[in-house]
Amino acid sequence: MAVREDSWDGGVPVGDGGGGAGKRPNAQLGSWFVRSGWSKGELARQVNRRARQLGAHHISTDTSRVRRWLDGEQPREPIPHILSELFSERFGCVVGIEDLGLRSVHRSPSVSGVDLPWAGPETVALIGEFSRSDLMLARRGFLGTSLSLAAGPALIEPMQRWLVPSPSGQPGGARAADGARTRRVSRLSEPELELLESTIVMFRTWDAQCGGGLRRKAVVGQLHEVTDLLQEPHPEAVTRRLFKVAGELAELAGWMSYDIGLQPTAQKYFVLALHAAKESGDRPLGSYVLSSMSRQMIHVGRPDDALELIHLAQYGSRESATPRTQAMLYAMEARAYANMGQPSKCHRAVKMAEDTFAECAKGDGDPDWIRFFSEAELNAENAHSYRDLAYVAGRSPTYAKLADPVMRRAVRLFGQEAEKDGGPQRSYALNLIGMATVHLLQKEPEQAAAAAHEALPLATRIRSERVNNRLRKTVDTAVRQFGDVPEIAALGERLATAMPDTPDTTGPGRAV
Repeated sequence: MAVREDSWDGGVPVGDGGGGAGKRPNAQLGSWFVRSGWSKGELARQVNRRARQLGAHHISTDTSRVRRWLDGEQPREPIPHILSELFSERFGCVVGIEDLGLRSVHRSPSVSGVDLPWAGPETVALIGEFSRSDLMLARRGFLGTSLSLAAGPALIEPMQRWLVPSPSGQPGGARAADGARTRRVSRLSEPELELLESTIVMFRTWDAQCGGGLRRKAVVGQLHEVTDLLQEPHPEAVTRRLFKVAGELAELAGWMSYDIGLQPTAQKYFVLALHAAKESGDRPLGSYVLSSMSRQMIHVGRPDDALELIHLAQYGSRESATPRTQAMLYAMEARAYANMGQPSKCHRAVKMAEDTFAECAKGDGDPDWIRFFSEAELNAENAHSYRDLAYVAGRSPTYAKLADPVMRRAVRLFGQEAEKDGGPQRSYALNLIGMATVHLLQKEPEQAAAAAHEALPLATRIRSERVNNRLRKTVDTAVRQFGDVPEIAALGERLATAMPDTPDTTGPGRAV
């Protein structure tokens, strides 16, 4: 009997090449599955939801399929990558495909690696190739299935080369051999360059307002157009500005991919953004890209990698970053220390962030990409550092108490900003959820329910998987701990109605 592709994820028995002989239970996958606490139905639903976010709408997993994986069937792509991401998020650490006893398809270094050539023409080619593949594969339903997330030395060592001088000894890697072509007249006018730069500002506003899922393809498309421009001859100053535009767009494409849960795709864009920032000679922009990579590493449970990336950012931009950028880097350093369980270093970094932010003033020449780091954002980062310390210290009430007033201040300030046109709706939602977690740590279920209730309508309006995931996890925790409290029970019911865990036929819309 023929099997329709749109209702089958495929799979072959482990170790038999598909012939059916020699199948044996997958003990590694079974161990992770048991420790996760998920039922087979829950895992199947999560796989289906993540597949839809990837554009793989032909995937339709059920409990019998999960049982076959546990019995030793080898799922076809993109299932192994989806399972790796889901278990990584569940356990707060990188759980590789091989850790699950699964096989991944061979990937060429140019597609999956982060150790790329630090040279202008290669950077342009790689950005153009990856953005084109992203746009095409998203339409075909296999976005992100050929990528894996790098961590540890495999990530940190290549990123350290950001600080190595370019072969020419000039920032941006300009070559004397390119001098002849720069004498040709560029067809790109100053107004066109300024329009490109202003478009990024508009994209950032959309992202803060609507989440990463709504306009990500538009950003990727614009990035691909810029790589076409970079293949044409321009004066050196114009080329550097175009590399800066490419770096900002690649960082934003990475951030939006991160926001909708496409972690390997996000990392690849971040790496390409750092390469473009180096070619532009913009050290502060490079430090900003590294801070985004650091945030992602904290999210996947690699705070030691996050700290390495932040220290690279701080060292590389120490003479050129504005106080606002430096304050943001100190705040991210505090987050890394908090997740590493180092309270004294966390406190010191928080204090440095506050003191440095106090030096911010109008006229500092802040670029648009750092303007998001407002007083509200400073308080949000520091509150989350204290909150994370509380988790690492076994739900310590001491650190939860420290987080409480700082998180309240962040919520109040974000609430004021969110009321403005183009205000940061996602940040407001995330910090309301953060406030709910602080209340739960202090055993205040009624207050936690109130904060989560306020976040729920925001979560349903924006396209951010981070918001959706954090809200679901927070409510699940609240129900497990305080399910007999009427306000918590009502919250659980409202979430199930507003954000049902059922197939979504309208397309992707999440992040973390």
